[in-house]
Amino acid sequence: MAQLFFRYGTMNSGKSIEILKVAHNYEEQNKTIILMTSAVDTRTGVGIVSSRIGLQRDAIPVATETNIFDLVQETDPNAACVLIDEAQFLNRKHILQCARIVDEMNIPVMAFGLKNDFRNHLFEGSESLLLYADKIEELKTICWFCRRKATMNLRVHEGQPVYEGKQVQVGGNESYYPVCRQHYFHPNLAQKG
Repeated sequence: MAQLFFRYGTMNSGKSIEILKVAHNYEEQNKTIILMTSAVDTRTGVGIVSSRIGLQRDAIPVATETNIFDLVQETDPNAACVLIDEAQFLNRKHILQCARIVDEMNIPVMAFGLKNDFRNHLFEGSESLLLYADKIEELKTICWFCRRKATMNLRVHEGQPVYEGKQVQVGGNESYYPVCRQHYFHPNLAQKG
């Protein structure tokens, strides 16, 4: 029985490398997958799943107007799995389309992404996945400043923490640190200079 999975973590928790690993494992067994990513993330180009350790792969970009259910029907209705990176940037309608893929086509969908933004608010895609996913799993990493588990994303600009602003600002280590709650509220940025 197919299920809708949500695997979430902070920045640097290995979400993209995990999705590439899952894709490889399916394909090594000659099973077809459909790999997608949000069109919002353009750090390495539109439609590319890219990990910080240097692995990357082309994927189908999901834009606001994309109908994921129709796309899967047109691309490969017999796919073994649908994998979606940067799922936090999806809309509620996209998540409901993913649920339809699972329920009506019996294809598992695995969505990977951030749970909360730098203000500790849920992204629309993440909130919908938390509501509709059959299985939810946290991918863990450690705080940028200590050895505790990172649970939040700290946005920085010119060496200063940022707690207000627009929700989406695509960036990597130059803009975001995975942090524990203590260091979210009291970052020791002087040590990182």
